[in-house]
Amino acid sequence: MAIWRNLMRKGAVMTGRPEASAPPTPASAPPGHTPGQRAASLERTLDDHVQRFGSDDPRSIAARNNLASKYAQIGRRAAAIAQFELALQDAIQVFGEDHPQTDVIRENLAWCYGDASRPADAAAQWEALLRSRTERLGPVAHDTVEARTRLASALRRSGEYEASVAHYQRAIEDAADPVEREKLRVGLSTALNAAGRYEESVRNLRLVLAQRSRRLGPRHHDTLVIHHRLGRVYAQAGMHAEAIDALRDAYRHGLAAVGDPEIRMLTFKMRRDLAGAFSAAGRHREAASLF
Repeated sequence: MAIWRNLMRKGAVMTGRPEASAPPTPASAPPGHTPGQRAASLERTLDDHVQRFGSDDPRSIAARNNLASKYAQIGRRAAAIAQFELALQDAIQVFGEDHPQTDVIRENLAWCYGDASRPADAAAQWEALLRSRTERLGPVAHDTVEARTRLASALRRSGEYEASVAHYQRAIEDAADPVEREKLRVGLSTALNAAGRYEESVRNLRLVLAQRSRRLGPRHHDTLVIHHRLGRVYAQAGMHAEAIDALRDAYRHGLAAVGDPEIRMLTFKMRRDLAGAFSAAGRHREAASLF
């Protein structure tokens, strides 16, 4: 889910970028004000700053970014993108490509492109962020790894599967947190699967499944999601026996934990996919027993 960052002012000078571990609080509207009224207020603030200080003043840049953030929050994607693009252009001119304030606006624009189903444009912004953060923070900093991860995801969504795989692999090498590496392996598996590299996709999913089974238990929802996904990848690869084994095991674990509403819904999907695996293997009687 996208989080659009606001730029704040202290006196006449904008403060530094909020810490990545503490997502910024969106500008709050006074009690009784609707999002549309809040957007109108931010529009007036921007107009006032541009008239008084010029569009390239730090206060105007902050106001434009914050207006764009509000537009994004209320679903006005085209308007948000237009304002973020202008804010980024001014920020680059005033602060430079690698300044933290430019970083904030570029990240906002990248999120907005992704939300507007423009993954190639989002990838271009994440790539610029990755380059800037690598130089400014180093390759293993959390924000740098995050930019690389988002770039990998955007590349996958835009059909650049091999490039996506390469960035996921590098992000796994650079990530410090084991749980984060698990998530990255899931993303890597998805990119490998999209590229038709099923055996490598399976290998990564099996590793994540083993890790989550130890850490969370085999009947935890997050473990079952991976177990189900593993069975589906086997099925896509035409490995029918392996698909049946994986989906049947996942289904049994799911049935043992159907008191959880999310797991109950997941077991319905597992049952459907297990029936499909039986049918693909020519075991139609067993498939029929699941319907």
